[in-house]
Amino acid sequence: MIISELKDCEIHVIAELEKASFSKPWSEESIRSSFNSNSCKFYTAKDDVIKGYIGVSIAADEGYILNVAVFPEYRGQGIGKSLVSYLIKMYKDKLRFLTLEVRPSNLAAVNLYTSLGFEKAGERPSYYSNPTENALLLTKYFNS
Repeated sequence: MIISELKDCEIHVIAELEKASFSKPWSEESIRSSFNSNSCKFYTAKDDVIKGYIGVSIAADEGYILNVAVFPEYRGQGIGKSLVSYLIKMYKDKLRFLTLEVRPSNLAAVNLYTSLGFEKAGERPSYYSNPTENALLLTKYFNS
């Protein structure tokens, strides 16, 4: 499996992955808009097909993970962990931290992030809908 920057011609696949993964998926237009922004980067995990992706927004020396998603048929194979680990490696010497929101009920994701050194930094009340749920704010601090 190779992790590489998202290509414009792959955005439609990421939009399908969003629909397969989230109750409020990003539209293809939203992904394209962020893709064309200087502050956002997207990476895919693929071999013969795209299996997952991760997006990050950079503001000064702060990193905000936008979304991490893996197609259902490829989940449980360590692809999400590889994507997050890749971001950590790419940005640990450039940023003070990486942070993200996650549903507390998404135990697989919470366990993944905490296994990679993310710590609870707070909560965002009623952040999610369908169903309504608070968000855990998890942050990985770097020593830069």
